[in-house]
Amino acid sequence: MPSKADLTPTLETERLTLRPIDMEADFEGYCAVHSDEESVRYIGGKTLSPEQVWRYMAMVLGHHHARGYAVLSLIEKETGQWVGRVGPWYPHNWPGREVGWAIHPAHTRKGFAKEAGRTCIDYVRDTLGWSDVIHIIEDGNIASVRTAEALGSKHLETVNGLSGTTDAVCHIYGQTF
Repeated sequence: MPSKADLTPTLETERLTLRPIDMEADFEGYCAVHSDEESVRYIGGKTLSPEQVWRYMAMVLGHHHARGYAVLSLIEKETGQWVGRVGPWYPHNWPGREVGWAIHPAHTRKGFAKEAGRTCIDYVRDTLGWSDVIHIIEDGNIASVRTAEALGSKHLETVNGLSGTTDAVCHIYGQTF
């Protein structure tokens, strides 16, 4: 297993660079996602203030420090714009090791989640040595269900909320490698 220092990737797809978050460069994009009611509808359901976004980003950096990996910022190569976040996530008491995604409202329906999700699944399998992965999707999030299925994941179970995160019904999709 690689050391934590080896787990800080910069990954690339045809259209995207996936890199660790940068508190200054990515703050505006994170604020745009987390202050948009439609964007947060299925990721906790509550908009966040800039102060809460900053704390969320700090939590992601803490997860990276603790686990050696965390969600990555998506940068569109053509424009240099921050378009979202995708990547590995496994906090305490989570139902499994996850690859999740959230895309900036100006960049949805362009296939970025699928493109980056595929790259992250390959990364967690090939570099982190994971033998399986899940995607936790709140009830009603048809776009994320379609993305999970396009990535090869199947519906595994339905749960009534996630401790400390949401009370909403969630569907867990996943796959074994």
